[in-house]
Amino acid sequence: MFIARSLEKEDHTVTLVGDGAAAASAVASADYDLFLLDLDLPEDMGMGVLEVARTLGNGMRVLVLTAQAAELETRIACLEAGADDCMMKPFAMRELKARCRALVRRQDGGAVLRCGDLELNRLQRSLECGQEAIALSRREFGLLEYLILNRGRCVSRATLLERVWSTSDASNTNVVDVYINYLRRKLGPSGSLIETIRGQGYCIAGLETGKAAQPVPLPMLPPAFQQAAMQ
Repeated sequence: MFIARSLEKEDHTVTLVGDGAAAASAVASADYDLFLLDLDLPEDMGMGVLEVARTLGNGMRVLVLTAQAAELETRIACLEAGADDCMMKPFAMRELKARCRALVRRQDGGAVLRCGDLELNRLQRSLECGQEAIALSRREFGLLEYLILNRGRCVSRATLLERVWSTSDASNTNVVDVYINYLRRKLGPSGSLIETIRGQGYCIAGLETGKAAQPVPLPMLPPAFQQAAMQ
């Protein structure tokens, strides 16, 4: 819980689960940027969850947390099984956050995101449009960042609420529309990059207006995890 709260304070949206079956189901049913896996799961399911994460994770980065006493062969096995990084417990929270930021940057295109005339610097938290600096609030920056990271895909208001505002209260979806209007005004002509998909949400470039995004079928979980999830 401490790790989850610390990451949420940095505007990460965190899903916390306590066993291997729940972890496998979460990875299979949602699109995550980063997966923190405590290898010391009950019933020795840590390596099995790592295998599921690599199979179903859609390019998601995996950071494995291991006990200080873990053998070198165990850590090597995690890396060879697809983990992007391993970190031994106990650890400093500052180091964990730094490693998380580095892995996310590696996944989604680095510190600078570009779309049309827009150049978003994620380290300096700054935006330039045609070499002109544009000041954004923290929420405006987070909203534009998430849309660019998902360019070409329709993102629902509920998803934006969860990822940018860290809330799942569907009654507040109007705040998304308000901030979209803020962004469009600040971006001027480039504000037209942000498209409204009627009845669905918003996207930046690449998705045909009015064309519904098709759901991606989820693969079946391994039998061991299916059985554990039903218990």
